Amino acid sequence: MDISSEMIHALLPLFLTTTLGASVILVGIIDGVAESTAAISKVFSGYISDKIGRRKPLILLGYGLGAVSKPFFALAGAPALVFGARFADRIGKGLRGAPRDALVADVTPPQIRGRAYGLRQALDTIGAFLGPLIALVLMALLANDMRMVFWLALIPALIAVVLVIIGVEDRAPAKTSTRPPIQLRDLRRLSPSFWSIAALGVVFTLARFSEAFLVLKASAEGLPLALAPLVLVVMNVVYSLGAAPAGALSDRTSARVLLFWGLAALIGADLVLALGEGLAGAFAGICLWGVHMALTQGLLTKLVADHAPDDLRGSAFGFFNLATGLAMLIASVVAGVLWEVAGPDATFLAGAAFALLAALMLVAQPNRQNPSSFDRR
Repeated sequence: MDISSEMIHALLPLFLTTTLGASVILVGIIDGVAESTAAISKVFSGYISDKIGRRKPLILLGYGLGAVSKPFFALAGAPALVFGARFADRIGKGLRGAPRDALVADVTPPQIRGRAYGLRQALDTIGAFLGPLIALVLMALLANDMRMVFWLALIPALIAVVLVIIGVEDRAPAKTSTRPPIQLRDLRRLSPSFWSIAALGVVFTLARFSEAFLVLKASAEGLPLALAPLVLVVMNVVYSLGAAPAGALSDRTSARVLLFWGLAALIGADLVLALGEGLAGAFAGICLWGVHMALTQGLLTKLVADHAPDDLRGSAFGFFNLATGLAMLIASVVAGVLWEVAGPDATFLAGAAFALLAALMLVAQPNRQNPSSFDRR
């Protein structure tokens, strides 16, 4: 499903602007609504799967929605249909994500659970790389026919659905008391350090607007339409190559230091994208964006876990995902408005400003000598 989705996402910003005549503001709205919907849906899907005692129905519904949405991208004659398809696709992503990860835990012995999740993440990264690469090849073979690429993206999506139907076995989750993912009375018990992390996460998300703007930037600097998927290919190559060293580094240094360097990479990426010239400048910024992804992906999630008591972790993650999901919507809309009103440079300079603010908030975090400290090693 990752291959299928990335085949489309690598081309969608240019399809919207060049084929359907959408404004960059609308691109930001569509992508912002889509990604925030996925984040917010994850908050509740895990709870629902716990409540009904089954994972597979929600997993199948999620992958099914993803597959059903694909033809509508190819059929779209106006941005509204793309919006609907993207919304359905991300609802599907949100529905399947938490139950799928819970099912991995249900069916995997504890002694190899880390390897199981590592494999799942590795396959996710491979899909994020292969999808744009396949789109790149198809654009060359099909004379830049984006609609046909979208039709062909349906094939791996259907394979994913078939694999769920015939290859995934449900397993009754362990009997535990099912708690709603967000309980207001619990939020009042969370520590000030958690709220600092949540505020930092919101500002950090405001700096990480949709990657659609990377595609638009490279196109504005002269990247041919047929090579548009190369943007995500390059970014994901850097991300995947940097993920393992960054993981090893996280074992030897504090989360604060690693997140600070990730923010520095994001500030550098935004400044190069804003001030650099030509395709060389655009791809230098795209590479730095991949470095920031390698250093920070999942790190804020780890910090939430470190700063939330065990019995409140569900509510802590629920609120954090809700807040950052809404921030993603705001970030992409603001990025689109700035692009239309003041140009691409303003979009990336604003991203750098939010990243700098997040870095200053990080520096201002107090050091606490306790097991959940930022500087725990």
